Amino acid sequence: MEHSAADRPQAPREHGEAPLYGALDLGTNNCRLLLATPAADGIRVIEAFSRVTRLGEGLAATGVLSPDAIDRSLDALRQCAQRLQRRGVRRVRAVATEACRRASNGEAFLHRVHRETGIRLETISAEDEARLALTGCAPLLDRSRPYALVFDIGGGSTELVKVRLGSGGNGTGTADTVEALASLPVGVVTLAESEGSRLETPEGYAAITGRLVETFRPFERQAGLEPVAAGGGLHLLGTSGTVTTLAGVHLDLLRYDRSQVDGLVLDFDDIAAISRRLARATHTERAAIPCVGDGRADLVVAGCAILEAICHLWPAGRLTVADRGVREGVLLSMMQADRMAGKA
Repeated sequence: MEHSAADRPQAPREHGEAPLYGALDLGTNNCRLLLATPAADGIRVIEAFSRVTRLGEGLAATGVLSPDAIDRSLDALRQCAQRLQRRGVRRVRAVATEACRRASNGEAFLHRVHRETGIRLETISAEDEARLALTGCAPLLDRSRPYALVFDIGGGSTELVKVRLGSGGNGTGTADTVEALASLPVGVVTLAESEGSRLETPEGYAAITGRLVETFRPFERQAGLEPVAAGGGLHLLGTSGTVTTLAGVHLDLLRYDRSQVDGLVLDFDDIAAISRRLARATHTERAAIPCVGDGRADLVVAGCAILEAICHLWPAGRLTVADRGVREGVLLSMMQADRMAGKA
């Protein structure tokens, strides 16, 4: 794969200086950049950037990325390029997900991004996206359980991964095994656009949640995790703006704080109560909640419906919130590859 000066993978810095890595994740709703160095327990974050771009706005109806969505995303990507250049990051991987997979003008958009920002984005498959999210979240998995279900509620899709958990432990234990994975074309942007105000009535919310359960059921037939969850053998872990937002609301944070959210355990009863509260609220009321804000006020209820469907189908009783995912998976994968090659 060809790279520009802004994103060309090179050998990390030498002479004892910790190599700096960058991971960029352009999704249906957000553009996220993470800069980090290797650490004994994984990564040490140097800088993080996130911007709501809504790249997939209107995509479900038109099949194309709109000019406004492209402009918003290019603006965010220019800011990412500036950060990469300012810090002299020499080892970068930039990935695009569902919106670019689905859009008929996705490739043309990626060429424009490279031309105008120097960043070469690669569109990854849904399977690769799910595996990267799992890699990023692996440190939070509860290995006292035999299985985990890791899910990522995105803007345009939801990824589900069934994992048989190994013992881990500094490379001496048994490895985790992915036994089933799926990417379903339902996300917070697509659901909010297709259902709109129906989500804000109790009857509509219940009906849509029930329909989502059936959307996820084919994966359950493949994975066979419902009885495992009911028997206490399943660790449920969610990585997405939906679960981190609900965690922030649950903690009544005046300002989002990753250190308090990442790894938090939420009971299903609390998830249901917060979800119903948000669904009953007006847009203005949701926007006034610090951890929701105007940027998520029209999307969070759609995320709640997707999350409640997952909780209904896999009744583990509680889930772990992960404020980590694809970006961390990208970073850890690059660092591991460099260690094996003797570069880090």
